Amino acid sequence: MQRVFILLITILAVCSGNAQKKYSIPAYTAYAMPVEKEEDILFNKKDSSLIWNDSHQKIEFHFNSRKQDSININLFLKSKRDNKITIETNGEKYDLIIPHSKIFQLIKGPKVTYTSSGFHRITLSVDHPIKKMHTNIQSLQLISNDEDIQFNKKSRRNAASVHLRYPLNDTNKVVQFYNEITVPKGFDPVHTYYMACGFARGYFGIQVNSENERRVIFSVWDAGNEAADRNKVADTNKVQLLAKGEDVIAAGFGNEGTGGHSHWVYPWNTDTTYKFLVTIIPDTITQTTIYTGYIYLPELRNWKLIASFKAPRDGHYLNHLYSFNENFVGVNGQLMRKAFFGNQWVQLNNGKWIELTEAQFTGDATAKAFDRTDIASGVEANKFYLINGGFDNTVSKLGSTYTRTAIKQRPIVDVTKNVDSVVEFKKEIAEIYKAVADKKIDTTGSINNVYYQILKEGDGENVLMTDTVTVYYKGSLLSDGSVFDQTKEGKPATFSLGRLIKGWAIGLSKCKEGGKIRLIIPSALGYSIRSRSAAIPPNSILVFDIEVLKAKHS
Repeated sequence: MQRVFILLITILAVCSGNAQKKYSIPAYTAYAMPVEKEEDILFNKKDSSLIWNDSHQKIEFHFNSRKQDSININLFLKSKRDNKITIETNGEKYDLIIPHSKIFQLIKGPKVTYTSSGFHRITLSVDHPIKKMHTNIQSLQLISNDEDIQFNKKSRRNAASVHLRYPLNDTNKVVQFYNEITVPKGFDPVHTYYMACGFARGYFGIQVNSENERRVIFSVWDAGNEAADRNKVADTNKVQLLAKGEDVIAAGFGNEGTGGHSHWVYPWNTDTTYKFLVTIIPDTITQTTIYTGYIYLPELRNWKLIASFKAPRDGHYLNHLYSFNENFVGVNGQLMRKAFFGNQWVQLNNGKWIELTEAQFTGDATAKAFDRTDIASGVEANKFYLINGGFDNTVSKLGSTYTRTAIKQRPIVDVTKNVDSVVEFKKEIAEIYKAVADKKIDTTGSINNVYYQILKEGDGENVLMTDTVTVYYKGSLLSDGSVFDQTKEGKPATFSLGRLIKGWAIGLSKCKEGGKIRLIIPSALGYSIRSRSAAIPPNSILVFDIEVLKAKHS
């Protein structure tokens, strides 16, 4: 009977000891500082171990504990040589002797008491130079009383992507979406995209591509379901580039859906607010929509056209509006990204502006699966903010809705004043000269940069720039001769010249009542970088044949 009692006590003691739980954090979720040059160079694909050869690199593991606890820290590794490494965590350092081994073995480390819950970091380093570490780490193992320690279990080391979704009634016919981004200093690590104006068909924002390059990116998706290869997309489903700004690079893209991509290399700064505007022109008859992206450059106090795309199988107004932070390469997903998004507005097709003061916080599959919980959102200084990465203890719940105070001052947008106007004007004048040389057009002369040809002399007085005129006209593009607008026989149009594009008022001053004139108008005196209609892309040189039936002086 005594043996049974002793045996029972022994079993209870063992069970009590087993109350502790062992966690194995895969080494393929760790980070090297400085970061590796390529995303997969740090790992052995055969055994999923971390290849630690560079003694100048530190290796970081991160985990989240739900309560205060004393945790045993062990390493499962192998090393081709004897090494000594330092474990740093919770403000303390511990030296660990690593013996030579050809197979993975468990190396017991310190027991550390964490006096607070939340995210904790464990850093491995060496304090002496070694030519080659020759150490492969398969996992960091924790033994804890905490039954719910959280850590990333998957090899994706990117910080989770997080979004702000702006609720808007689907009955609103939105033709413009305006938003502002400010990235605070120190929250702009490489491989980050801060997206201001997202919509059902595309996205527009700023990106950090490397230590030496930053970009503005505007893209629109093709129609259809092709996920990777744009060569497999039918031409009828492909987005078409209509125009782009000076030095903007435009091409197709794949691997995340396919579509038309444009980017402009631009050294945008932290602690500076940048304004973004997406405008659209839907055409329900052809089921197409033209999407155009502009960015306002505060140092030049003017807007810049990034690109204008025509999307097939569309014809819709702007919908599903959102913003996001994205870490698009996983070598530095442990660094925090933060951006402020403020002063959101939309304009309806009737000209009315609506301020967006509510946003819902959402995340990607990584966030939804709780693989990464270092995400946050909220309102600060009356702007919405998004945080991803950093393993910070400020965590927000997905699905939370935030409201900012209405500013009630709609944005004043005049994209005709643009940063590329001088360069664009020189290009267009050269294009007009070439058209004359190629005998595509003829000119009598020019007045204030509007070129004209008198087709018929009138017998009345010269038209004044302030007149109201009754005319027949036909408008076409110099680029391809396509007609975008014209009057019908027997139905002339009457206009006040002061309400038309400047090129009309300037050019018609060379025509007399009863006369006919052809005007060749550079875009600066036409519609500039605006998307005027489906038939008139930004930066279009316009050709008008006009017959002046009557001119009435004001």
